[in-house]
Amino acid sequence: MSDLPHCPQCASEYTYEDGAMFVCPECGHEWSKDGSGEENEEKVIKDSNGNVLETGDTVSVIKDLKVKGSSLVVKVGTKVKNIRLVDGDHDIDCKIDGIGAMKLKSQFVKKV
Repeated sequence: MSDLPHCPQCASEYTYEDGAMFVCPECGHEWSKDGSGEENEEKVIKDSNGNVLETGDTVSVIKDLKVKGSSLVVKVGTKVKNIRLVDGDHDIDCKIDGIGAMKLKSQFVKKV
């Protein structure tokens, strides 16, 4: 058949090429063709000053942020405790006192 590699997660032989990536249709795992960072590829999320953020950190908001769909505003200097890092455009999941659950972009916070 073809000389495509087996999936590194589930060892499936039914992998296929998709651009610069290999994809496993059975488990959904994707990895690069060149093999660099195959298993150790973790996204590093940094704050506005370049400090690496981790789940459980406390951060401070660096500019006023309007809350979409309401008249509330998260003010500069608001401290957010116990953040959780998630995938996506808004990469911080948190709970802000007086507002509730929110998602923030890491570019608008700094580590305390």
